[in-house]
Amino acid sequence: MPTVMRIGALRVVVYLNDHRPAHVHVIGQGNEAVFELNQPRESVTLRENYGFTRRAIAAIQRTLIANLGLLLTEWEGIHGAE
Repeated sequence: MPTVMRIGALRVVVYLNDHRPAHVHVIGQGNEAVFELNQPRESVTLRENYGFTRRAIAAIQRTLIANLGLLLTEWEGIHGAE
């Protein structure tokens, strides 16, 4: 599972044998969340949250949106374009 980005102490990862739609896992501090990367709408949608506070999720989501192009490029590099 390659780390494609870091947000402070958190790792943003893409699993090698994962499924579509494009998404990332944010892992750290004993928590994990999964965000879908929505290219046409240029947004990031929370799909699953295991332990992060609402405030932490909002901050993570803002950072992921700001880096959406990079994250989609990393996803496509690992899984191919849709």
